[in-house]
Parts: sequence; structure tokens; C-alpha cells
Amino acid sequence: MTSTTFKKMKKNLIHIMIVLSCVQLQCATAQQSSNATTSVKRTKVLVVGGGTGGTAAGIQSARLGVATIIVEPTNWLGGMISAAGVTATDGNHKLASGLWNEFRNQIYKVYGGPSAVETGWVSNTHFEPHIADSIFKKMASLEPSLSVLHGWQFEKTIIQGNKIVGANFTNAQNKKLQIIAEVVIDATEMGDVMASAKVPYDLGMEAEAITGEKVGIKNSNDIVQDLTYVAILKDYGPAKDCTIVKPARYTPAEFDGACTDYHIDKTIEAPNVDAKKMLDYARLPNKKYMLNWPKNGNDTYLNVVELSPKERALALEEAKQTTLRFTYFIQHQLGFKNLGLADDEFPTSDRLAVMPYYREGRRVKGLVRFTINDIAAPFNGDPLYRTGISVGDYPIDHHHRKNNAAPQHLAFYPVPSYNIPLGALIPEKIDGLIMAEKGISVSNVVNGTTRLQPVVMLTGQAAGALAALSVKDKSQPRNVSVRRVQDVLLQAKAYIMPYMDVNPTHPQFSAIQKIGATGILKGTGIPYKWANQTWFYPDSTITLKSFIQSVNDYKIIDMVANDAPTSLQDLFSVVRKLIPKQTDNINFQNEWQQLGLTNFNVNRAAKRFEIAAILNELVDPFGTRQINHKGTFLNNPIMNTK
Repeated sequence: MTSTTFKKMKKNLIHIMIVLSCVQLQCATAQQSSNATTSVKRTKVLVVGGGTGGTAAGIQSARLGVATIIVEPTNWLGGMISAAGVTATDGNHKLASGLWNEFRNQIYKVYGGPSAVETGWVSNTHFEPHIADSIFKKMASLEPSLSVLHGWQFEKTIIQGNKIVGANFTNAQNKKLQIIAEVVIDATEMGDVMASAKVPYDLGMEAEAITGEKVGIKNSNDIVQDLTYVAILKDYGPAKDCTIVKPARYTPAEFDGACTDYHIDKTIEAPNVDAKKMLDYARLPNKKYMLNWPKNGNDTYLNVVELSPKERALALEEAKQTTLRFTYFIQHQLGFKNLGLADDEFPTSDRLAVMPYYREGRRVKGLVRFTINDIAAPFNGDPLYRTGISVGDYPIDHHHRKNNAAPQHLAFYPVPSYNIPLGALIPEKIDGLIMAEKGISVSNVVNGTTRLQPVVMLTGQAAGALAALSVKDKSQPRNVSVRRVQDVLLQAKAYIMPYMDVNPTHPQFSAIQKIGATGILKGTGIPYKWANQTWFYPDSTITLKSFIQSVNDYKIIDMVANDAPTSLQDLFSVVRKLIPKQTDNINFQNEWQQLGLTNFNVNRAAKRFEIAAILNELVDPFGTRQINHKGTFLNNPIMNTK
């Protein structure tokens, strides 16, 4: 080796060392900067995700006077019902209660009443996404115990032993935020918090041998429902040509059969709507249209659940392109050039929704698993209906058209309306965590109905109530009384039983809900088109034999029964049997009148709402006999001390 060569090598080596030193210095400086910008907050309840369920959870928790923080990566609140643009709401039109009812009333106020938002044919309630966002933000701002932090992406959970005690977040400026909390609610769209904490969960379809559901799923798989990147089209007037640039890979054949106006390949199932009706499917106020069309439309099959946020963003470009191609198809092929991407909805460069509409993610392994058997026959097997905390009436509806490997038979399976059990929100094995959004413990099949907007909102409200009570009681969510959670929800005028014929304005609403949740007076479920039903029949009667049989689930009483309708006198005799030590102190006529009941004729047949009112007031089977998360009674009834 020559001296010249050696000098060159030495010079290069020195240069490399200098570069490495600079890199190390830059890394150290960056680390110091990162550490310097890390902040720590403490709260009682932390809600990770400001989606439909997360926003409801945060509001309800704060309304109970508990310090609550919602952390949301976007600048929107409301998730699928706002940021994702799914503003043709499905289900619960006749089961409007709790925060869903409050939200809907605010929608009515903006647009001028119910008829003003019955603009499409798939739903009774349609609205613009930015209006939903503004309503949620206004509702949140009215709660002094609630803080909302936008622009923070969830990174990982903080765990101590067997308890989740907080989470770490980062933002676009690479600042770090750590929030410590007594209770954490996973309201992310796909259950990212529980995955970070390695909480056991299900993803995809379970075999019917696991769930006990006889729905033709023989083997488990990882298939999830199609997702959608929603677009809002706006009518800019007949003279305007809003046609977008032809997207890459566009071919009209992709949307063949979406409507009768374009049906070339006759091997494709014949469509049953024309182009106008397809668009009117989700027509919104102010001449706008929501694009969320499942039949050969803009659904896309992508399983991005286990990807990182950055990986998801890259993969989701395909869903965006699907919607842009569908938009071009509508404008160019179907001739609706006047319909352009709305310029006054989403603050995105492509004018598409802020986030995709995820129909499915991870589902926690909870204290109970809610299956189709529990919906179809709630009064058989474990009485989970007694533990209900939110209600729904939409059919089982799965979107799998864009994945040929998926079963195609899970749409509109006939079931009645239902209530979701509290145990579905609580992980089986870890403390400090409550599930909301779509991560609750339901089977894949049942997710097809529990995923809808009003149900998710009401379930989120229940999660917030449970979290706040857990903080107040200084106990884990699994140890909070089911009845306490239900009582808080009833005070918020939310259904715990899905009785469509007794709404929250009924004077005996709470009594009927409570007696229904004991099983003493059961409802009748009916599968019905787009809005399944459960009827209480408040003005009907019940035979004494049936009444005694139901009462015996609460406490065995010795009483002769027949098939005649239960009279007022029979009702009072049952009450005497249930609370014998207080019989002499009860003036039944006075109690009757104080409850606002009329026609005190002891020989006439008692109506079911009257029976519920008297039992609730004088016996209180709801409050005096606690239940576990499977709905089983835990203790003997305590005598009412009224």
C-alpha cells in the first residue's frame, strides 16, 4: 500500500467518523427535543377516540361530574356519523333515547323538523357531515368536566400489572403526550388500545362451533366486512360540469349492475333501482348525496386492522380510488355532470371523507359474548336481556360483495330488536379498560347490527356511565353493579329494554323498563323489514297464571293461579306475598293515585303498565335483587322499606 493510498484511506475514515459524530449529535439533540416536548396529563377517565361511541362516552362520563378527556387524531368529533360521512343513519328511528335522541333533536332543530331530514329512502334521518361535527362539538363544550384533545394519534397503552392506567400519544409535530387515568375507554375504530395491551380479542369470522350460532360458518377465518371511503356529492346546477379527471384504472365494468342504467353483463345480478333512485338512496339536505352504495358501488375489501396508522393510510388509498372511480362513473357514464364533490364538507385535499367507514375491527373477549342466539331468543338460556345497556333494531347486515372469498348469505338475517349486555363492554381478563365503538364482545355475525350509528352511540353512552361509576366507586368496571349502570342510563332517558311502544315520555317509562329488565313482564319480539320490533303492549292484560310464573323467577310465592286476567285485587295479593311484613302499612288506593294511575276498581283486569308501576314502587325487584353479568340473580330480594 502506498503512502498516498494510506493518506486517502485515513482521510476518508476521518470524514466518516465526523459524519457519524454529527449523526449521533443530531440523534441526541432530537431525543432531547423529544423529551423536552413530552407532556403528562392526569384525568379520571380517558377516552381514546372521538368517534360516535367515544364522543358519547366522554359526554356521559362528564355529565356524572367525572373529569374526562377525549383524545382524537382528527379535528372532527363523531367518527362514522360525521368524519366518515355516514350521515344517512340506520336504525333506532322508533327507539330514540339517550344521547341518540338528543343528537337527533339537534339535527331537527338545524333543518326544521323530522320531515326536513327524511330526504332519502334508506333512512329517516339524513344530514350533512359538517353539521354532525358541529353538534357534537357543541354538546362536548357544554360539559365543564370534559376536555377534547384533537390531533393526537394513539401510540401505546401504559400498563401496571393487570391494569391499563393510561396511554401515550404523538402528534404531527412529533410531540409526545402521556395521559394517566383511572379508567380507559377504547373507542378507537378497530380496537387499537386493547391490541396494544395484548388483551385477547376476535378478528374475522368465528366458526359456529365456537359461537353456537347456526348460520353456516363452518370454519373460522380472518375476513372482515368491506369498508367504504364516503364521498358527498353536491348539485352545482344543470349548467355546471363537475366531472373529475378520469381516475387511473377506470372502467365502467367495475360498476356494472349498480343500477338499471348500466347493466351490460347479464350474468351479474339484475339491479332493482335506476340511477336516480340509487343516488336518492342517501340524499341529504341542501342538494347533496352521500355515496355509500354497496351493490357494485364504492365498497372496498381491505383488511387493514392489524396495520400501523401509516400502513393503513397507504392501503386505504385503494378505497379512495374506488370512490373516485365511482364518482367518475356517475358523472361520466350516467350523465350526472352537475354532481361534484362537495366543496363545503370535508377539509381534505381530495374532498373525500376525513376517515373511512370501518364496519368492523377487533372484538374483545368480554365477560360475555353476545350472539345471534341471544338476539333471536332473549328469554331462553342466559338471561342477558336483564343486563341491557343499549338497544338496536336494525337487521343483521354484512357487506361482503367485494370479497368473493366471504360468505354472501349474512344479510338481513331475521331477528327482533335487542339490547346489548353490559358484560360485552368489559374485557374478561384485564382491569382499567372498557370497550366502546365496534370493539365490544359480540360475534362477527352480531357485529352486522351492533355496528350501526345509533347503537354505537348508545353503547358509548353506557361505556361512559360505567367508567364514571367505576371512578366514583373506586372499583374496577367489572365490579360496578349492573343495576347502577342501568339506573344512570334510565335517568338519562335511555332505553335498557327495546320496547318500541313505550317511549321515554311515557309516565311509567322507567318502571316499565325496570320491570322488563327483571323478566317479570317480558316483551314480544318480531323480525320486521328494516326496523325490527319488540312490543311491551302496555295497555294489554296478563293471565294470573303467567304473571305468577314470571314472578316466581324473582321470588317463589305460594298462590293459586288460573287463566283469567290478573285483576287489581290479584296484583295487590301478589304484592302482599312479596312484602308480607309491610302489608298492613300499605294503602293501595293511595299508592295508586300517587302514581298517577286511574280507575281504581279492584275487580277489573290490571293493565301491564299498571302492574309495572305498582311492582316497581312497592316491591322494587329491579333494585332489591342484584344480578351478575349473565343476568342471573345474585341474592335474595331485600324487602322494600317504604
